Amino acid sequence: MKGKFFKDYRIEKISQDEKKFRNYKYQFGFSNLHPKEMYDTFGREQKARKALSVLNDYYRGNLEELTVLDIGCSTGIISHYLSDKFKKVIGIDIDNSAIEYARGNWQSQNLEFYVRDGMNTGFDNESFDVVTCAQVYEHVPDSKQLLAEIKRLLKPNGICYFAAGNRLNFLEGHYKLPFLSVIPKPLAHAYLRILGRGKYYYENHLTYWGLRRLISQFDFDVVDYTAKVIYDPKKYSATEMVRQGSFKQKMAILIIKVAYWLCPTYIWLLRKK
Repeated sequence: MKGKFFKDYRIEKISQDEKKFRNYKYQFGFSNLHPKEMYDTFGREQKARKALSVLNDYYRGNLEELTVLDIGCSTGIISHYLSDKFKKVIGIDIDNSAIEYARGNWQSQNLEFYVRDGMNTGFDNESFDVVTCAQVYEHVPDSKQLLAEIKRLLKPNGICYFAAGNRLNFLEGHYKLPFLSVIPKPLAHAYLRILGRGKYYYENHLTYWGLRRLISQFDFDVVDYTAKVIYDPKKYSATEMVRQGSFKQKMAILIIKVAYWLCPTYIWLLRKK
């Protein structure tokens, strides 16, 4: 199967040249900006267990013959974890240093890493049974192009594990700053600069309605696991998010029932018809 895929290619490190940042689109070196998150093996494996639990539930445990593309794999920890259960896993990211780390630390016959753009991967049509896209859509310049690429890559009836953050979130997920994802971009840039946390806020979060409009353009069937994960966090390996019987779980269930549009994160399986 390895010969089916194109050779690896390098994406230019435009972060070395400030002049090329005028459009504020691509964010390179994400793992260097957020090392505690990206190099945290325990935390990344928790996310992998959650994705694996959802996919295992959907496929009823029949994962061993499926091929996976992990978009935005960063340091490769999640890709490596998934490779124990799937036939083949390929991780891609535009972060050169993260991919170098992944190649140096996670090696297996059924695991490969490439420096590639999730909006234009270079892989053949219908190459994968599963694509994982967890907290990635907001990092690309064009989420519509990302979804179009995912649909192109999936085999018929293939599944995209799509975990998506909500723009309407009090505490922004990456910088942990209040209202950062809600305010206009110029103010968000200034917010980061004033606090010395960065020069530009690259993330492009969508509201629940924006996410639904995005998905609807590609005629995916949506299998919504958000409520299932909240109701049974133990089954879906989500106890780091919410513990069974806790006050937080009760509040999350209430939000799902009366204001689903305020959920901080959605977990959807997008099925290609």
